[in-house]
Amino acid sequence: MKLLKKDIYKALETITVPGEGLNMVESGAVDNVQVFGDEVIVDITIKNPSLQAKKKTEVEILKAIHREVYNKAKITINVKVDAPLKPKVNEIKGKPIPGIQNIIAVASGKGGVGKSTVTANLAVSLAKMGFKVGLLDADIYGPSMPIMFDVTEKKPLATEVNGKSKMLPIENYGVKILSIGFFTQPNQAVIWRGPMASKALNQMIFDAAWGEIDFMLIDLPPGTGDIHLSIMQALPITGAVVVSTPQEVALADARKGVAMFQQQSINVPVLGIIENMAYFTPEELPQNKYYIFGNEGAKNLSTDLEVPFLGEVPIVQSIREAGDIGRPAALQVATPVEKAFEDITRNVVQQVVSRNTSLPPTEAIKITTMAGCSAVKKK
Repeated sequence: MKLLKKDIYKALETITVPGEGLNMVESGAVDNVQVFGDEVIVDITIKNPSLQAKKKTEVEILKAIHREVYNKAKITINVKVDAPLKPKVNEIKGKPIPGIQNIIAVASGKGGVGKSTVTANLAVSLAKMGFKVGLLDADIYGPSMPIMFDVTEKKPLATEVNGKSKMLPIENYGVKILSIGFFTQPNQAVIWRGPMASKALNQMIFDAAWGEIDFMLIDLPPGTGDIHLSIMQALPITGAVVVSTPQEVALADARKGVAMFQQQSINVPVLGIIENMAYFTPEELPQNKYYIFGNEGAKNLSTDLEVPFLGEVPIVQSIREAGDIGRPAALQVATPVEKAFEDITRNVVQQVVSRNTSLPPTEAIKITTMAGCSAVKKK
């Protein structure tokens, strides 16, 4: 079948540009179309800088050309983002912590879904892949990383950096860790108001000698509250990962977690959703899967919200046991658990690379107060 440019343009007229209401041809988003036999190259410029808009545009173009023109066409899509320039006075140059390349917030709308367990295993998997990894336990009221990394008895020491005294993170399994748990007794409850918690977090972020870090993971508390805003005020987050179980109650809160990051005033790219406790397979029946909390709930949520699905983690007793003894399950060589976390980690890295290629750096946000309530805006 001979493909014609005019047919490609007609197909593109069926697609609406994200956030503009015009089709791609009318809006001038189509820069160029080239046809070589059954190969089609489409150059597009969009103004929406979000990773979701870029991916949706690519998918819509593929569908339209295959549907309207030729279902076996080989299509290459080059999407360029031409976001409006922000006033220079509001731009944030460089990184607030020298040497840290990517900052990933790991969140969950609901507690008890295994967010900290997933964070610990992501960190270990990244380290096993050869990356330099840092982990900030920002779950002020329920810090668990000291236990999960078997470092409960250790305390950060002081070191001098450029004439200033800094905290030296605790390191185990190739991961540098700081947690409020290092500064409290095991049976001591942290009863702090928001400002005090924020001050403690800022000290662990900026008064620490993190050194060179490829990926800094931040284990956020459950929910969407003051600690989350404090972190996003202090740091330009590269992207966020949301953890949920397939259960409807957890999914409802995970949806709110995604919505928080996607608010226009916050606008932190959501790298994807991870489904924890996806299914249970008895050791004596390795071919059976029992969906205790529901089947593919988080996967379906990622489709509904148009964010990537990063993978699923089954219910395995060894994951819980590994966390309790301070040796994350991803360290178990040649096991299904190691493979599951390795696949998820590779997907996270891929999303970070894609996000850094297609989007400008995330800005930190500024907290203001209006009429007695908090408001959020970009710095």
